[in-house]
Amino acid sequence: MSNPVDDLESVRIERPAAGGGVGHLHDGRVVFVRHSLPGELVRVAVTEETSKFARGDAVQILEASAERVAPQCYYARPGGCGGCDFQHASLSAQLSWKASLVTEHLRRIAGVTRDIEVITLSQDPHTRTRLRCAVDENGALALRQARSNELVAISSCQVADQRFADAFATPWHYAEEVELRAIGDGQPFALVRRVTDRGTLFELTTLFGEPLEPSTHSRVAVDGHYFDVSPRSFWQSHRDAPETLLRSVLDFADVSVGDHVVDLFSGVGLFSIPLAQRVGPGGKVVSVEASPYAVRDSRTNGDGLRQLRVREWSVTPRAINDAVAPGDVVVLDPPRGGLAKGVADALIRRAPRRLVYVSCDAATFARDLALLGAGRYHLRDLRVFDLFPMTEHVELVAVLDLSP
Repeated sequence: MSNPVDDLESVRIERPAAGGGVGHLHDGRVVFVRHSLPGELVRVAVTEETSKFARGDAVQILEASAERVAPQCYYARPGGCGGCDFQHASLSAQLSWKASLVTEHLRRIAGVTRDIEVITLSQDPHTRTRLRCAVDENGALALRQARSNELVAISSCQVADQRFADAFATPWHYAEEVELRAIGDGQPFALVRRVTDRGTLFELTTLFGEPLEPSTHSRVAVDGHYFDVSPRSFWQSHRDAPETLLRSVLDFADVSVGDHVVDLFSGVGLFSIPLAQRVGPGGKVVSVEASPYAVRDSRTNGDGLRQLRVREWSVTPRAINDAVAPGDVVVLDPPRGGLAKGVADALIRRAPRRLVYVSCDAATFARDLALLGAGRYHLRDLRVFDLFPMTEHVELVAVLDLSP
């Protein structure tokens, strides 16, 4: 009987790309290969294919890169958890891969050529303070395979806060989803989603599944500022991200006493509250956020700042017309999908003097940069941070100024 590995196709990995290293199958089709590194010769198990390209896993390494390391996580393997892309890559290889992806997106989508350096923050792998898990039929916490709904039960996570260990030993029967939170200095807890005859219910529990008071929330100190964060409000997952992003936003915004600022997708006020303190009582900050939970948190966090106005609005062209005036400074931190249709054009029409754009997706950032660039905004500076270790994702902070 033949070894199944002998029937797999050997592929030379040519370059990095989103979704895995790029090579070619024997018929000429491009193949994106997870668990590979540029320069390697690997045997590939194809998991998806079309007439033009395929996707697969490197199931045997024939010629290894010098940048390959042994994965620290048991689940980081073909058929395992799809959460980490780079457990098999050295830190230098991860940063090089990410820089290559950002460079290519900027060049291909936005027509911008720029040298990219990805800034890493911590050598500690356990930096993730939020972890959203599915629950399998046995009540075990689980993550999904790459590009699949197939669940992989896990007993640990190498990138998550180590205080989550108790949650992995707890049975979560009847739960559909469990989000673990270790934000700030308080005790970690879980936000549990259950589907019942009465609809979807959310409950707060300890990591052992014991009920908590509905008023339970996180309290976080960020660079001298304090923020209440409700369990259903967004907060950056990397432990050091809030302080890193806040410092970059304040640096790029460069506001003075009396300035007018608009903070779009403002969340619980991470940027808008320090900005309001900088512009002083003679200035104004308008905070625009769609989540009612985050809006409530933002109003609590900004209590006493008369120059701060928090609006429960979606970020639409109409919201831009109502909130933004010529000469303003605008901070925007959209979700991974970037700006909704018409928002970039509305910003161009309102002509704020400066945009500070925070993005967790280089491709949608490049798309929006191209739109804003057509409206006389030029990219003055860009910082790229490694806030998603072991994955191909990055966080970008850019400042765009209005050209005369």
